[in-house]
Amino acid sequence: MTDYSPADDLSLALSLAGNADLLSLDRFHSVDLVVTTKPDRTPVTDADQAVERSIRSGIEAARPGDSILGEEYGTQGTGSRQWIIDPIDGTANFLRGVPIWGTLIALAIDGIPIVGVVSAPALGRRWYAAAGHGAWGMSHGEEPKRLAVSGVSEIADASLSYNSLQGWDEEGRLDDVVALSRSVWRSRAIGDMWSYMLLAEGALDIVSEFDLKPYDMAALIPIIEEAGGRFTSVDGVPGPWNGSALATNGLLHDRVLAALNSQ
Repeated sequence: MTDYSPADDLSLALSLAGNADLLSLDRFHSVDLVVTTKPDRTPVTDADQAVERSIRSGIEAARPGDSILGEEYGTQGTGSRQWIIDPIDGTANFLRGVPIWGTLIALAIDGIPIVGVVSAPALGRRWYAAAGHGAWGMSHGEEPKRLAVSGVSEIADASLSYNSLQGWDEEGRLDDVVALSRSVWRSRAIGDMWSYMLLAEGALDIVSEFDLKPYDMAALIPIIEEAGGRFTSVDGVPGPWNGSALATNGLLHDRVLAALNSQ
């Protein structure tokens, strides 16, 4: 079989996430966790590497013609079907014992993410979506529930997660996010994949940040879009390829884009 449906690929991604969870949880809080520093000065653990190897192995066995892009081991293959992997999003949290981290698995076809799984075993949560099949979330031991973004239609009533002021400052955009934070109801720096999943659940209305790679974003996009939201770069370009993210409930997106690009 070579003609896979989004549902087929989502089933594979969920299976890969289940295996990844076993590996990552086994290393979480481990006293012999091996931590090194990559050339970009970000940390990597032996858990990151083991999880990515496991996912790659599963993809190679089940979808041998597909290409792979992973944070730890780069690009493999050139097919139009590309699996995009962040083995542990939130490595800094993972190595400090903070439970806000997760495995991100996406499938993009011709650069467009159509399947996304975000699995956060330390939180006991998983979120997933495939194009045309809705977005779903589940807690450990419970049935999946369909996700839907909020119906907040005014920026003054919105809840914002900006994730890192340092990231905005490094981009020369600190004044933009400060101005936005002054115009919303509440602003927080929740960070990593969790803020985007809270948006898909309707608990947040705006999430935005800089200094992102495709593997930080690809799995988030189908979940947010299937939940009724919208995802672009801060400059308004769709997809995970432009180094930044702006996710909203859709109703607010154009106005937030205008606010962040007013100068």
